[in-house]
Amino acid sequence: MTSPTPSRHTPGTSSSLPKTRSTSLLTDKYELTMLQAALADGTAHRQCTFEVFARRLPNERRYGVVAGTARVLNAVEDYVFTEEQLAGLDFLNEETLDYLRNFKFSGHIDGYREGELYFPNSPILTVRGTFAECVILETVILSIMNADSAIASAAARMVTAADGRPIIEMGSRRTHEYAAVTASRAAYLAGFEATSNLEAGHRYGIPVSGTAAHSWTLVHVNDDGTPNEEAAFRNQIASQGVGTILLVDTFDIEKGVETAIRVAGPELGGVRIDSGDLGILTRRVRKQLDDLGAHNTKIVVSSDLDEFAIAGLRGDPVDIYGVGTSVVTGSGAPTASMVYKVVEVDGHPVAKRSSSKMSVGGGKRGFRACRKSGTAVEEIVTPFDADAPTIGSLGVRPLTVPLMRDGHVVPDLPTLDQSREYLAAQLVSLPWEGLALSRDEPALSTRFVGFQTRP
Repeated sequence: MTSPTPSRHTPGTSSSLPKTRSTSLLTDKYELTMLQAALADGTAHRQCTFEVFARRLPNERRYGVVAGTARVLNAVEDYVFTEEQLAGLDFLNEETLDYLRNFKFSGHIDGYREGELYFPNSPILTVRGTFAECVILETVILSIMNADSAIASAAARMVTAADGRPIIEMGSRRTHEYAAVTASRAAYLAGFEATSNLEAGHRYGIPVSGTAAHSWTLVHVNDDGTPNEEAAFRNQIASQGVGTILLVDTFDIEKGVETAIRVAGPELGGVRIDSGDLGILTRRVRKQLDDLGAHNTKIVVSSDLDEFAIAGLRGDPVDIYGVGTSVVTGSGAPTASMVYKVVEVDGHPVAKRSSSKMSVGGGKRGFRACRKSGTAVEEIVTPFDADAPTIGSLGVRPLTVPLMRDGHVVPDLPTLDQSREYLAAQLVSLPWEGLALSRDEPALSTRFVGFQTRP
């Protein structure tokens, strides 16, 4: 595996853009037209608090996973305008162009750490600064957090369904080439063991896995054009060693397994099945492998798996899952539906009152109430500057932590691996029914304390 590239920013990450580029145009035009109007009427310099939250969880899931936080912080640090970029913004006046020419975010960001669980109305990210510097960050923040959190949330459900058996992410061919890299990161955060994507391995230090596709078997033909599966297996073993995984379903699975063990011997690392009724096939293959003395040869399955298919195979002799399309598309929920709203202006709470989109004004801080056993009971949201609540005999843990001060990422934020371990522990803290795959209410309710208006 290629060594990860050292980060210029947050530990465990690296910028997704070369140093000669910036994240400033990863935005919507109206962010900059609002900026221009705000500079004209003086509201640009009002002190504001913006908040990232989700009004509901997609597909009636029980919890969400915060992901992409470290990438957001990097994106904010990289949010500067080059002269080349400014030259293309011909809809802006000179005052606005001058503001952007000198722009560098100088405010504060607090929020839930990466790998934390969230629920409806959790104050996932709080951005404080002038209206001008906060409003133009909306699109880039949401584009990162919505995509990464959707994938991590789906991946966490798959990890739970796998019940301790490893999952490999292999969805690069089912999404945008650069989205594939960040999808690998989000899946690894959620507990996947490895990725097939080499750029993800290089950039984030994620273990990389991969052996061969059906084309490798099919390219081995005899002089008369007949297939030669045995030659494909022999040559793969010669190249990768006996610990490799052989793809046995190109032709006939039973014959493929027989050939694989004849060529590799009983110490073959594994066989992969990528088609058919996986439950029935894995039981047959396990028996065949055991009869051939290959008791330690693992069975890897792929073929359009999602959390429900994985759960359905829990009683079958599957050792490793390979998941592609479902994880990189959020398994039916490609966005976390997070929003970025101004909640405070010059110390005054502000909020939308639109039907079905009502929210609570004012900066906020999240806490989680837990029993002595560690089981989470509820999410509690207080005004940002309020003291931690006291909830009887329950323990209360703060969720909102400093992430950026005066435009600089705070030191010693968790690495990707540390956030991965943290998420695993948080999933265990949920009530057992909160890990169910079925549609239902959120595993924890969110209660607002100390506000005049509640959702």
